[in-house]
Amino acid sequence: MERVLDNLLDNARRHARSAVVVTVRRDGDHHAVVEVADDGDGVPAGDRERIFERFVRLDEARARDDGGAGLGLAIARDVAARHGGTLTVRDAPAGGALFELRLPTA
Repeated sequence: MERVLDNLLDNARRHARSAVVVTVRRDGDHHAVVEVADDGDGVPAGDRERIFERFVRLDEARARDDGGAGLGLAIARDVAARHGGTLTVRDAPAGGALFELRLPTA
């Protein structure tokens, strides 16, 4: 789980204009939810599943040294699934991306 959180926070930090917001909450009796939101450009609706594929990067113009290899989100989703959870992305209230990690508590 440490790797999942590291990947989500690193991704948000690289794409945020000025803010990253992390929220941790319980959803009912059976799930814990971690949300990582940024105020960057967000993820276009048509790319929201594709960004979880290995080696996919939406901004190919960025140097790999700065932008990573396109593995972080794929690894994060795989680890979440191995723990019985999910990792999804949607629009953040601030206009960027909001990644939601949902894990069973029992």
